[in-house]
Formats: sequence, C-alpha cells, structure tokens
Amino acid sequence: HVPLVGSGGGSVESGGSLRLSCAASGYTTSGYCTGWFRQAPGKEREGGAVIDSDGSTNYADTVKGRFTISQDNAKNTLYLQMNSLTPEDTATYYCAADVFLDSDQPPCAEMLVATAEEATKYLEVWGQGTLVTVSS
Repeated sequence: HVPLVGSGGGSVESGGSLRLSCAASGYTTSGYCTGWFRQAPGKEREGGAVIDSDGSTNYADTVKGRFTISQDNAKNTLYLQMNSLTPEDTATYYCAADVFLDSDQPPCAEMLVATAEEATKYLEVWGQGTLVTVSS
C-alpha cells in the first residue's frame, strides 16, 4: 500500500508544460499542509510549492509565476501545473503531505525553505517521485 502516488512526469522541451498529479489513498490530505518538492541530480532537495489547510498557496522564487499548485479534495489528489519549463527545472519531483500535526509544527509556508530533515519530519508521507526532464 502506497499512500501517495505521484505521476505525470516526462520529457519536454524548454518552454513546454507538464501537469503532475499526486493521488492519496487511505487518508485525506485536505486540512493539512501538502506540497511539491524537487531534487535535481547532484543537488539538495528543495521546496517548490505548498498548499495549506485553508487553501492558501506559497511558491519558491524559482517557480513563482510559472507553477501552480492545486488540490481536488473530492479526488484526494494534489496537482502541480508547470508552465514555461526550463532545463533548470529538470529534477525528480516529490509530493508530500502532513498527516499528523506535531506540537512544534512550523507554518506550511516554511516547508519551502526547511532542511530536508525538517521537511521529512513535519511532512510525514512522501510519494515515490516522478522524473521531469526539460531539454533546451
């Protein structure tokens, strides 16, 4: 049983678009902080976009204005619409969800700049990753 399954990755040319999906099973992600993170080859994992329990969204500067995070509560699915892709967006993209509110839980927006250890601590469930490759 995999509680979060990401999909939608692939290869695209620079300037193109992709939409990633992340389906949750066995629990609901609505009402919790969820988000998309990415890890490029040889680099640390970094935050991309998060959506909080009230529907508010926050984006890393590197994707702001190009990526849109959304959530379909009826389908229990998280999305990431990625437009104007560049080779610098090449990475494995992971969806993540907070399923347990820790007593010291930081605000959802802070997950974008959290260390990998902190992000893993407070976002307890992670998808398996989906690869996005952008060619120039």
